Formats: sequence, C-alpha cells, structure tokens
Amino acid sequence: MSTRTWMITGASGGFGALMTRKLLERGDTVVAAVRRPQALDDLLATYGGQRLQTVRLDLTDAGSIRAATDAAFAANERIDVVVSNAGHGTFGAAEELTDAQIERVIGVNLLGSIHLIRAALPHLRAQGGGRVLQVASEGGSIAYPNFSAYHASKWGIEGFVESVRQEVAPFGIDFTVLEPGPSPTGFGDALDTAPATPVYDPTPSGDVRRMLRTGEGFDWSDPALIAEASIAVADVTPAPVRLALGRGAYAQIRAALQTRLAELDAQRTISESVAA
Repeated sequence: MSTRTWMITGASGGFGALMTRKLLERGDTVVAAVRRPQALDDLLATYGGQRLQTVRLDLTDAGSIRAATDAAFAANERIDVVVSNAGHGTFGAAEELTDAQIERVIGVNLLGSIHLIRAALPHLRAQGGGRVLQVASEGGSIAYPNFSAYHASKWGIEGFVESVRQEVAPFGIDFTVLEPGPSPTGFGDALDTAPATPVYDPTPSGDVRRMLRTGEGFDWSDPALIAEASIAVADVTPAPVRLALGRGAYAQIRAALQTRLAELDAQRTISESVAA
C-alpha cells in the first residue's frame, strides 16, 4: 500500500497519539493539529519536517479550526484521511453539571467536530475525495447515567456525520464513525467531574460514580489495538458508517439496538394509525 497523508486532531494524547506514532512508524505523513505543538517534541525530534507537521488548533474557536485546516491542506499536495479525534469528557448527573461544563463538552465534541468537518470538505472535494474518521464512542449509540452532556455531544456528531456523508458521497468523500468502548487512555482521569449531590448516591448515578472511582465493572479494550483498527478501517471499501471497537462496545451497542427495534415493532400499530 502506498503511503498516505493524515490530519489528526488531538494528536498529542490518547488514540490520536497512538495513531500518530503508528502511522509515522509505517512511513505515512501526519499533520498533527494540537493546542500545544511542544507536546510532540519527542516525535518531532525523530520525524519532524515533512513527515510530521504540526498546526495549532483550538477546537473551541471556529476561526482557529478553519485556519489550521487550510494550512494543513496548503502544505500538502493531498490529505487522504482526516481524523476528528480530539474530545472532552464531562461527568455528573444532569442537574449537578454547571452551565460552563455543558457548554464546553458540546463546544469541543460537537461544534468543534462540526467545524472541522466543514472546513475540510471543500479541500477534500477539490482534491477528488478522501476519508474522514470521526472518533465518537460507544456512548454515541448507548447511554449511561452521569454522562448526559457527553452523550448529547456524541449522539449529535453521529447524526451530523450520517447526514453529511450522504451529501458528499458523490464527491468521493467517505465517513466512518469510530465507537470505542472503555480503554485505559487517561480519559477517566481527565473527566471534568461535577461535585456529587448526596441525593443521587443510592441511585444508578451513584453506582456509576463508584464504578468510575474503582475502575471495576468495565470491559476494557487495548488502546493500541483500537488505534490499529482505526487506521485499518481507512482502507475498507465501502467505508462502514460505524465501527464498534471493543468486545463490550459491540455487546452493549447490539443490545441497545435490539431493545430499540423491539420497542419500535411494539409501536407499529400506533405508528401506522396516524398515517394520513
């Protein structure tokens, strides 16, 4: 397979960092879109120059996103794959969260991803196509207590992608939403956590808070293997709309879809009764 050029947001940590390292090791070129380019100094020392490029990007600033994306495409003859990876996590029952916490997780995960995709589309269309990998989560198809704002951002970006992919398919632009399950990437440690309200302690909200504190009850996946699978799916044609990553993610998403289908089937008579 010929080498490719990738643009990856959030390339300094988590899946983004793992993907960046693996791609560089196999000979590809990566444009790392990050808030702090110095976080990549170790990789820049080895691959800096044409193979590893950095652009400064703030996902809370639409102007910054457009400027970084324009610069990345201007510096390269072609960018084959855009990976919308950077994200933010907020944890707490809905009424425990502050306005600022909700606005930040929606601003980064949903609006930031939307602005990135919109900024990339004219370039991808002009070059005759490309692939976008949108990192969501199993939490883009299922929901747990205490992650309401996070789920809103992930369900939202999945809906956006499903619509946009239909708009741009005629231009050779493909999308895949990645839905990884829990993995030890430091996501839990970085969560913006709201103070607990005692009234929620004996509820499912309290149960999930205790699970997160102990780390027990999660079906963990290997983040390095998730990164490898995410890279590999860019070669799959036709591009899958979604890719569940993890044994737990597969089982949880499948169970949720079966429940939703059963509920829908049970409503068929009522649904059809309102037809004009």
